[in-house]
Amino acid sequence: MEQPPTPIATDLVFLGGGHSHALVLRQLGMVELPGVRLTLISDRVETPYSGMLPAHIAGRYSVDQSHIDLRPLTRFANCRLYLDRVIGVDMERRQVLCAHHPPVAFDVLSIDTGSTPATIEVPGAREYSIPAKPVPELLEGWHHLLEAVQARPGQSWTLAVVGGGVGGVELVLNMQERLQQLLSDLGQPPDLLTLHLFHRGQALASDRHPRIRQRLGRILQRRGIQVHLGEAVVGLERPSGAGPVQLQGESGRVVRCNRVFWVTRAAAPPWLQGSGLSLDDQGFIQVGDTLQTLSHPNVFAAGDVATMVHHPRPKAGVFAVRQGKPLYQNLLRFLQHRPLQPFHPQRQFLTLIDLGYGRTLAARGPWSWESRLCRRWKDHIDQRFMTRLREFPAMATPRRYSPLAPSPAPPPCSGCGAKVGSDALAQALQRLRQDFPDFGEGGDDLLVGLEAPDDAAVMKVPPGQVMVHTVDFFPALVEDPCLFAQICLKHCLSDLYAMGAQPQSVLALVQIPYGTPAKQADTLYALLVGIHQGLLPTGAALVGGHSIQAAQLGLGLACNGVADPNRLLRKGGMGVGDGLILTQALGTGTLFAADMGGLARGRWIAAALEQMVQSNQTAAAVLQAHQATACTDVTGFGLIGHLLEMVRASRVSVQLELGSLPVLAGARETLAQGIVSSLQPQNLAAAQAIANGADYEAHPDYPLLFDPQTAGGLLAAIPAAQVADCLQALRAQGYGAATVIGQVTGEASPQPITIDRW
Repeated sequence: MEQPPTPIATDLVFLGGGHSHALVLRQLGMVELPGVRLTLISDRVETPYSGMLPAHIAGRYSVDQSHIDLRPLTRFANCRLYLDRVIGVDMERRQVLCAHHPPVAFDVLSIDTGSTPATIEVPGAREYSIPAKPVPELLEGWHHLLEAVQARPGQSWTLAVVGGGVGGVELVLNMQERLQQLLSDLGQPPDLLTLHLFHRGQALASDRHPRIRQRLGRILQRRGIQVHLGEAVVGLERPSGAGPVQLQGESGRVVRCNRVFWVTRAAAPPWLQGSGLSLDDQGFIQVGDTLQTLSHPNVFAAGDVATMVHHPRPKAGVFAVRQGKPLYQNLLRFLQHRPLQPFHPQRQFLTLIDLGYGRTLAARGPWSWESRLCRRWKDHIDQRFMTRLREFPAMATPRRYSPLAPSPAPPPCSGCGAKVGSDALAQALQRLRQDFPDFGEGGDDLLVGLEAPDDAAVMKVPPGQVMVHTVDFFPALVEDPCLFAQICLKHCLSDLYAMGAQPQSVLALVQIPYGTPAKQADTLYALLVGIHQGLLPTGAALVGGHSIQAAQLGLGLACNGVADPNRLLRKGGMGVGDGLILTQALGTGTLFAADMGGLARGRWIAAALEQMVQSNQTAAAVLQAHQATACTDVTGFGLIGHLLEMVRASRVSVQLELGSLPVLAGARETLAQGIVSSLQPQNLAAAQAIANGADYEAHPDYPLLFDPQTAGGLLAAIPAAQVADCLQALRAQGYGAATVIGQVTGEASPQPITIDRW
């Protein structure tokens, strides 16, 4: 008999997906940490790799090549990934405070969030410049500029970069390469582009050797970039309210620019203030030689957000990469109660400055060398680094949470012995009532619920209405309990909305991983917060539930609703000429099958999750307002399986437009690799109902017809005269993927579904 996991007792939480943390997570994926649960909190699923950023600006690397994808990395490390923005740390309670998520408890904390742009005090700079940090904002502004240049052939362009450090120099040189190449591709002369570099200092790259500064100056001059040294920018304005920005220098110089890029010094995240952590005069976290904070030995920090008090170094990516290994080793030693080892960064370091046009300047102290060989050398270093974070070794045994306990736990009991303990339940409910005073309230219809717990909840049925009941349950498909709860709730409530009912009450069936009472209370609290947040717009209440312990997180919901019996929507009722509207895109089955194997891009999963938490409540109201004749939700049986239920109940035939199917980003890519859900083969049995299915089996979107959906959209038949208005209303309410995918063509036939490519 396989030994069950023993209780999780220690939470190691990582804030930020910086270079150091990426390397640590890769190493942690190859070791067993008994009883330690890992969690990464990041406000983005892809982290730009600073070493490749200039070449990405120049167009030499794609987004995928130049960004660290945190989703497959955390999958490999068996680490929960919470996509949220950190707004504070409560050291007294040992909690991380997030913008859109319940507080996350930690026992050990590691911070590698990077720096933020320094506050820009220059008038107009906030409104009219594009900051270099955070990098996603820089890239968004850059790509908008490229689109504008392409859309306006023949226009001249004047750009300015403010800041003459190494970062500003690399940015302006690589911008020049990309824009001149774009102009050439458009058949435009290169003299349409003018570039300015403004720097308040008397020399470029003031933290580098004088010889390096002089060499960079000569390179900029040779490239025709206008450099303004000792020229602080004192204002930006747009006099006409549109068009070019007017940049004013301290000397009185005025330059009219189409875009201004602002490369400021690094600043510490503002949420660190008041955290109680040891901070330096600039607000960065002070750490000792072991990378522990000076104030709290259970808190570590690395990268730009940290300052080594005994070894101050510039805020540069090279140091974050070098801190990865010692951070991993000292976190491991701390968890294993072993002495930590000091880390002493090198005093001099090699800098590889990307000059664009396939050239790189290698510099160390006064020595430098510029050539294409240096570019190849840099490319080799960068590609090797990214390969480590993209390709992972195969593990001999499947990874799982390994509990931290002095001895293995006894096998779990079955029956009532599997219940989550009363301590954990009481802790979670107490926190909920403190944080959400309205938790458990269900209006006048609720007679007995969580406010005064009894053996069962008691609800009144409003006069003239009928009760509608549904239930569903599934194991977690994401690591974040709060997010998982919102997905599960959307999935379960959709059955009510598809029938025209309004939710009234919900009962939760919760499966909590083994852990100490405190850890189980944290997980249960996050789940219940997710349910509570999802229920708020509905007016329904969580009135009770049941919980058990198990190896894996799981959640089920028994949902009850009320409806006017004369306005119930059914699967039957479609009429000839009705249009078929699908409110949300397809592809969750193949995407999450790929995700389980670490083969899906993080941004694909993030986009899918955004759709999966979007309630069908408003969509159902729009469909009803446009006289829907039949409706169902598209879930596990896939589009064809659920459509087949509708056509058989309505005794009609339909024609689908295969080319009109809305598809989630990445689903076509994963299907092209042959990645499908384990339920797909069973769903394919419905293909026998498609009259001409054999003609379309080779079409790349054909498998989407059978792709099982979790928390999918609604499929409804709408009278032909109402289709256009219904579609417009759905999109106005935020259902951007809503599409007409076919129509009802006639009465029933043995094979009631036909496909048309367009």
